[in-house]
Amino acid sequence: MTREAAIARAEDYFDSGAFKSDLARLVAMPTESQNPERAAVLTAYVEAEMRPLLQGLGFACRTLTHPRAKGPFLYAERIEDEALPTVFGYGHGDVIRGLDKDWADGLSPWTLTEVGDRWYGRGVVDNKGQHVINIAALRAVLETRGRLGFNAKYLIEMGEEMGSPGLRELCSEQKDLFRADILLGSDGPRLNAERPTVFLGSRGGVTFDLTIDAREGGHHSGNWGGLLSDPAIQLAHAISTIVSPTGQIRIHEWVPKELPESVRRVLADCEVDGGPDGPAIDPDWGEPGLTPAEQVFGWCSFDVLAMKAGNPDTPVNAVPPRAWARCQLRFVVGIDPDEVLPALRRHLARHGFSMVRVEKSRDEIFQATRLDPEDAWVTWAVDSMRRTTGKKPAILPNLGGSLPNDIFSEILGLKTIWVPHSYPGCSQHAPNEHLPVAIAREGLALMAGLYWDLGNGTTPPLCRA
Repeated sequence: MTREAAIARAEDYFDSGAFKSDLARLVAMPTESQNPERAAVLTAYVEAEMRPLLQGLGFACRTLTHPRAKGPFLYAERIEDEALPTVFGYGHGDVIRGLDKDWADGLSPWTLTEVGDRWYGRGVVDNKGQHVINIAALRAVLETRGRLGFNAKYLIEMGEEMGSPGLRELCSEQKDLFRADILLGSDGPRLNAERPTVFLGSRGGVTFDLTIDAREGGHHSGNWGGLLSDPAIQLAHAISTIVSPTGQIRIHEWVPKELPESVRRVLADCEVDGGPDGPAIDPDWGEPGLTPAEQVFGWCSFDVLAMKAGNPDTPVNAVPPRAWARCQLRFVVGIDPDEVLPALRRHLARHGFSMVRVEKSRDEIFQATRLDPEDAWVTWAVDSMRRTTGKKPAILPNLGGSLPNDIFSEILGLKTIWVPHSYPGCSQHAPNEHLPVAIAREGLALMAGLYWDLGNGTTPPLCRA
């Protein structure tokens, strides 16, 4: 009954092929939350797969719903002693659209396929593979010690890829039920494939549309060119006032006043590396004076996700009547999300672009969150992971992308520590999503070690009201 035995049991689960088999069964379920035709599959994932899996570990399970949600929530809990620490786990079983036709030859989003040292399939990293790793690690500790040594609560949602509608309201309504000491979850990528990583929150994200509707219909560019305003040109110039030619944000309300020293310190040894399949970093892009890690994990970024004017597929000789762009701001702690769009409208008006209509493109805004990198629970988690792997984990103050982390940190009041089981080049949300097998095996060991240490009585003191 040792820590090493629990880790070995988790590794045996991988080496036996059982993990691959279990994950293949889940990948075969097309849980596309953006597709209304998949509603029954979302329910089946919760009821036919997750419920029996967790009940088999002694969890009491119940299905929860909310009118705003795109699918059911599965809540599970195993309470061993109210005086023990309580860990809250989270995962989402829904996936982004499969994009079946765009996958490489021989690959399908709904079939787990091994190619070299990778497993391909939709959801292998986002997020089926990640929460199955964590649940399997719980089982390894339970079977080794005969008990967890802590209380565990778990929530599986089926609408994260739609912005987690209903999750915020559900957690507000169920604060007492979900009460815990710490969230220990897995989503997103590591800093790189080789380095175990913890991140402590996420950047926020707001997506919005910029539109200029100049007039009804296009007009011949020979007869009217030079007489009619061109909304495409106007919109391009409007966007150019938002960022410099090298991507530096020019709206002061959109950037933090400073980079906190604790954030700068933990990022000092973090190198952004997408691996051999990742893109080359443009060294002169973004905020001057920041390292690539500080750009992604400590600062804000603005991007134009799509633009359209006229008919791009079959251009005609006409001044277009309309121009449109979908844009996104990723922001860190210190930015007021309610002020993002009002600040943009004021900025555009000052620069003579009042004709640009600014509208939020989705209702849900992910908030920016960040646990203090010097928190005692962070030190505890990093020490545990170092002990398991012999490697120095990377500490990221927040994920570069967005998660509903503020729901857990602000509404439920949890310290939030995420241990990702993926890497930046995994093609998450794209065709050919894949999981390196080495990360999966190491993830099982990491989580078994963390869960073992949670139950051995050496965690930081609990702060309970």
